[in-house]
Amino acid sequence: MKKITLFSDGSALGNPGPGGYGVILRFGDKEREISGAEEHTTNNRMELLGVIEGLRALREPCAVDIVSDSSYVVKGINEWLGSWIKKDFKNIKNPDLWREYIAVSKGHKINAIWVRGHDGHVENERCDILAKNEALKIKEAKK
Repeated sequence: MKKITLFSDGSALGNPGPGGYGVILRFGDKEREISGAEEHTTNNRMELLGVIEGLRALREPCAVDIVSDSSYVVKGINEWLGSWIKKDFKNIKNPDLWREYIAVSKGHKINAIWVRGHDGHVENERCDILAKNEALKIKEAKK
């Protein structure tokens, strides 16, 4: 099973507002960047969508370390998801994305790791730039 590191960050200007996500997938010495945006969204949605799109890009089952500065995403994956599933996501925010996460994470061995945001973590800083640039593109297009 390939060992992949998935770095991810999300951004929303206005929260809610235009938002973006940035992802770096690393396998050995190879890296791939992925980014995208939505016109009206929240920071948490973009944080989670980044992880989803990163996992969606994988072509085979992998051992994946997800590195994020989002406590919502990391705790959601590591601690809360089981109980959310049991109550069928009743009164949980973003159930559509959490269900999508479940679908794209099947077959992978997932380990979510929290890092402090805006603290000099090179990959997290790069993902932050990708996410903000995507959100800014949407904001500028609306002018």
